[in-house]
Amino acid sequence: MGSTITEKILAKHCDKESTKPGELINAKIDLIMCHDVTTTPAITMLKQSGIKKVFDPDKIVVIPDHFVPNKDIKSAELVRKLRAWVKEQGIKKFYDLGRHGICHALLPEQGHVKPGMTIVCGDSHTCTHGALGAFSTGIGSTDLAAALATGELWFRVPETMLFKISGNLPNGVYSKDIILETIRRIGVDGALYKAMEFSGEVIDELSAEARMTICNMAVEAGGKSGIINPDQKTIDYVKQRTNEEFEVIESDDDANYSEIIEIDVSNLEPIVAFPHLPSNGKPVSEAKGIKIDQAYLGSCTNGRLEDLKIAASVMRGRKTADGVRMIVVPATTEIWKQANKRGLLDIFMEAGATVSTPTCGACLGGHMGVLAEGERCISSTNRNFVGRMGHPKSEVYLASPATVAASAIKGEIADPREML
Repeated sequence: MGSTITEKILAKHCDKESTKPGELINAKIDLIMCHDVTTTPAITMLKQSGIKKVFDPDKIVVIPDHFVPNKDIKSAELVRKLRAWVKEQGIKKFYDLGRHGICHALLPEQGHVKPGMTIVCGDSHTCTHGALGAFSTGIGSTDLAAALATGELWFRVPETMLFKISGNLPNGVYSKDIILETIRRIGVDGALYKAMEFSGEVIDELSAEARMTICNMAVEAGGKSGIINPDQKTIDYVKQRTNEEFEVIESDDDANYSEIIEIDVSNLEPIVAFPHLPSNGKPVSEAKGIKIDQAYLGSCTNGRLEDLKIAASVMRGRKTADGVRMIVVPATTEIWKQANKRGLLDIFMEAGATVSTPTCGACLGGHMGVLAEGERCISSTNRNFVGRMGHPKSEVYLASPATVAASAIKGEIADPREML
C-alpha cells in the first residue's frame, strides 16, 4: 500500500521511510511564520523559559498583518515588541509597513513556500500553503514557542480525505464556490484533524492562486491541513519566485484514504454561506434579495490579484447601490501595486468603493470595516461566526469575489452570472 503526499512529507521530516495515520512523530520544521497577534505570547514564553535564541533566524518569516496600520495603542505595542524581537534575533525576513501584506498571501508571493516543505504559524489559515504541495498547518502560541526554540514539533500523522472535483466549472462559478460547496456537504467538523487532499480535472485547471482559496478554508471543515499534489503550474509559480531548490512529493496511486468524496461541479451555482457557519451554504438563487449594508473584498482567502480582476470585471462601468459600503483590500503591497497599474483600483473607486492598504482588518472584526448591530455584510472572507466581523447581532454571508461585487451593485445578494 502506498502513501499520501502528507504521509510522505512528514516521513521525510522525521527521518523515517514511511509514516501511518495515528502515528506520533517529531518533525523538523522548514519554515515558521509569525504575525502580530499570536507571536508575542510565544516570545514571552521563550523569555520566561530562559531561551535567548531561536533555532534558526533564516527559517523564520515575520509579517505583522492583523492590525496594520496599528489601530490603537495595544496593537502598536504588539508590533513594537515584534520589531524589537526581530532585531534582537537577527531575523532578516521581516515585512514591515510599506512592504507588508496578509501573511498567507505574502508568504507564497515572496517565494517562501515550496513543495515538500513543513510550515507552521500561529494562525489557523496556515493550511493555505498546501496549495503548493507543502504540509502547512496552524498551531497555538505554546507550540509556536516550542518550534521557534527547537525547529521541531510533534504531530499525530493525520488520516487523509481525498476530494475529487470533476466536471466543467460553469461561468460565474469559482474556487470559492467549490470549497463552500465542499464544506456544505461534510460540515464544519467533517474533516476533523484530517488532511484534505484535493484532486481532479477541475483542480488541474485552476490557477495556483485559486487553489490557495480552496486550501485556505480546509480548517473551516475541521481539517488539519489542505493539500494539492504539485504539477507544472505549481512548479512554474514557485520557480518564478525563488531560485532555491525543492523536492516535488506526490501521493502514490495506491495511497490509502480514510474517505474519497467525489464532487461534480458541472451544475454548481455560486454558493453563499449564510450566518453563522461556513457550512451553511446555499445556492445564490436561494439568497437573492437579502439586503446588505456592506460588501467586503479581500482577506487571505480572496484578496489576490486574480480575485480583484474577477470583481472588477463585474463592477466595471457600474455603481455600488445607495446605502452600501464596499471595502476592497488587496492582500499584499505587491498586489496593491499590480492592481493599481492595471486600473483595477480605479474601477473600484469609480464604482463607489473604498480601497484599503493590505490588512486582515475587518475579517476578524479588528478594524477598517467593523459591523454595527443589525448590519449585514457579504464577504469574500473565510468565517461568518457570531460576531466575527463586529457586533454579535450583525450577520456575515460568505461568497466569491464575483458574488460580493454583484451584491454591492444591487444592494442585495445577487447572482454574478447576470452581470458577467
